[in-house]
Amino acid sequence: MTRTKLKADPWLCAVAAAQGRMDQPDALYVALDQAVKSAIGHKLFTILTYDGSTGEAARVYSNLPGPYPTGGRKRLTPGPWTEAVLDRGEAYIGRTHDDLRTVFSDHELIASLGCESVLNMPVRWRGRTLGSLNLLHEAGWYGEDDVAACLPFAQLTLPALLSPADL
Repeated sequence: MTRTKLKADPWLCAVAAAQGRMDQPDALYVALDQAVKSAIGHKLFTILTYDGSTGEAARVYSNLPGPYPTGGRKRLTPGPWTEAVLDRGEAYIGRTHDDLRTVFSDHELIASLGCESVLNMPVRWRGRTLGSLNLLHEAGWYGEDDVAACLPFAQLTLPALLSPADL
């Protein structure tokens, strides 16, 4: 009997292996940064957590800490983006600078970094969005196939975003 063997994705394996390291969550975040850059592509990569009780997002990782430092917080305004990404757990793709302008107040800073498209990929647990991976690149970079490619990376972020209350 012949069996078809699946080949392991090296980037997913690298992220999974990083979860076992002691220097958490940094090891995981750096592995995610490298993996999604190679597998999907980005110029700016951040990881945000969301606090539903305060309506705030907090940046826990950034590959460009100068303009987007870790620890930055912002209040989220209810609207189509928050309803899609936070409430329904759907990925958001913005393909142009105009798309980013309608959603992000910092669209000018984003554009100054050479980024005009975005993929916001929610990290979900038990029906709730706990955070997101945020990939930004040149205009038109992201498409629907990138959502499927990003999902496993997003969900591998989960251990770093869980709090005891989420269990």
